Amino acid sequence: MLKAGVLGAGHLGKIHLRLLNQSEKYELVGFYDADPDNAKKVEAEFGYTYFDSIDALIDAVDMVDIVTPTLSHYDCAVKAIKKGKHIFIEKPITNTVEEAENIRELLSEHNLRGQVGHVERFNPAFLAVKDQLENPMFIETHRLAEFNPRGTDVPVVLDLMIHDIDIILSVVRSKVVNVSASGVSVISNSPDIANARLEFENGCVANLTASRISLKNMRKSRFFQRDAYISVDFLEKKCEVVKMKDAPEQPGDFDMILQNAEGEKKQIYFANPEVANNNAILDELESFAHAINTNTSPVVTLHDGTEALRVASQIINCFK
Repeated sequence: MLKAGVLGAGHLGKIHLRLLNQSEKYELVGFYDADPDNAKKVEAEFGYTYFDSIDALIDAVDMVDIVTPTLSHYDCAVKAIKKGKHIFIEKPITNTVEEAENIRELLSEHNLRGQVGHVERFNPAFLAVKDQLENPMFIETHRLAEFNPRGTDVPVVLDLMIHDIDIILSVVRSKVVNVSASGVSVISNSPDIANARLEFENGCVANLTASRISLKNMRKSRFFQRDAYISVDFLEKKCEVVKMKDAPEQPGDFDMILQNAEGEKKQIYFANPEVANNNAILDELESFAHAINTNTSPVVTLHDGTEALRVASQIINCFK
C-alpha cells in the first residue's frame, strides 16, 4: 500500500482524508493544515494524525495529495517533488500556466507521477458514453450552481467552467485556435457568470456557460456529431444517446423515420446506456495509485491539467 498524506483539511480535504482512509490502495499517514485550530479539530473529530509542518508530512509518505487553496498549489507541489514524492493535485492545477509548466518539468526530471483532480472524468454518466464520443463538431455545456461564498476568490471559470473545459479537451483531439468570451461580476469581485466559445482547428465549436448565482444547480453537456447526439447529465448521473442510421427498406410500424430534403431516409435510435454507481473521487485517487504502482500514465495528467488551465486563462483574459 502507498503511504499517503493530505495537505489541506478544508471541505474537500476532509473528503479526501475519509476516502484515502477507507481505500485498500493507500495507507493514510496523516495530514497538514495551515490553520492549527482547524487541524486539531479535524484530528480530534476523525482521528487522523496531524503533522505540524508540511515537510514532516511529506517526509513520511509516498504520495502527497494537495487539496490546499489554488494559490499554494505550486509551492506545495515543488516541495513534494523535490523530496521525491508523487503528487495528486486538485484542480485548477496551479494559479498560472507558467507554474503548471514548471511543475511538469520538475516532475519529469525526478521521474515521478502526477495527476490533476478533474473529477468529472470519473463521473459514471460520462464514462458510460465516453467511447461513443467520436469527433463531435458542436458541444454545448451548462454548469450552473447556487451561490456559495466558498470558491468566490477566483473567477467562475476556474471554479466551475474548468471542469467542462477539461472534458471537452479530452474529447476533441484538436488544437484550440480561437477563444471568445464574456463574463459578469454580480456578487463577487471576480466574474460570477461567464460564457465562452472555443473554436478548434478541426472545425469543432464548443459553447460553454458557467454561473454560480443560479436558482438551481445544473451540470449538463451535449455533444453533436455525425449521425448522433449524446447528452450527459453530470449532476443527475444520467445520459442519453440518439443515433441516426439509414432506414430499412421495410420499416416497422413503430420505427421512427425522418426524410431530409434530398429524399434520404434515416431511422432514429434512442438509448439510455447503463450508468454504474461509483464514487468518482475515490476512483480518481485509486486510479492514481494504479498509475504509480504500474509506472503508467495517469488518467488526468499534469499536461491535461495545464492545457485546461491554459484555455481557462485565455477565457479570463477576454474579460479584461
